[in-house]
Amino acid sequence: MPELPDLTSYIESLERLIRGQRLISVKLFNPFLLRTAIPPISAADGRQVLGLSRIGKRIVLGLEGELYLVLHLMIAGRLHWPGKKTRGTLAFFEFENGTLSLTEAGSKRRASLHLVQGEAALKAMDPGGIEPLEADLAQFTSRLKGENHTLKRALTDPRLLAGIGNAYSDEILHHARLSPIALTKDLTDAEVARLFHSTQTVLRLWIERLRSEGVPEKVTAFRDDMAVHGRFGKPCPVCGAPVQRIVYAENDTNYCARCQTGGKILADRALSRLLKKSWPRSIDEL
Repeated sequence: MPELPDLTSYIESLERLIRGQRLISVKLFNPFLLRTAIPPISAADGRQVLGLSRIGKRIVLGLEGELYLVLHLMIAGRLHWPGKKTRGTLAFFEFENGTLSLTEAGSKRRASLHLVQGEAALKAMDPGGIEPLEADLAQFTSRLKGENHTLKRALTDPRLLAGIGNAYSDEILHHARLSPIALTKDLTDAEVARLFHSTQTVLRLWIERLRSEGVPEKVTAFRDDMAVHGRFGKPCPVCGAPVQRIVYAENDTNYCARCQTGGKILADRALSRLLKKSWPRSIDEL
């Protein structure tokens, strides 16, 4: 799923392309994409784009008349400029200077489009997480310790922090040298400060890396220059130990046991039950 750095790249590119342009029409190729009925999608036709922004992991196109097109790409949704009809195309957004297309890979249709009117309706779509690059340490600490969760869950909870998902939470925790299953209320002040610093450092690093891509055509959760995410079994770039993972449902958590968990290999529900006594307890035993 595109996260804060990827969405920032999208928004900055689209600002250059369509800000000030008139949206001629929205053509839908899948009726399940649009999740609102009032106002009708035709109300966006002919409106000028006044600006682009982000709410959590959603891209917002602000139009004349206090209309807002809100796009959630979910896991496999992608935007393309210039757009053309291909397999998996869900919609065309036709502007005066070109066409933006929305596609979604695979058979599951999770991407969504909302058209809402007024700032109150737009604000109602906000899960409430603070912006991690705009927050100070006190705000970050308050959100992090307001409830007791694992660090992985806290970083990816849109009610706490906006725009961070599975991939960048792994990178942040590796940078901070903290276990993904450590509990938020157990963190020392020094560890919270370290996590805050790592959150901002990692997100800013990836925003800069992705800025050169233009409208991103290869948005992916797995990048060769990531430290741990998607690198199960490969050497940690810091200590050389093989990267470990925990798999749960459709998500996996990648981490370095030596750098983050004091050498302890965290139990994977499926594999540890299968291997039982053979399950390695430490990176050295592995």
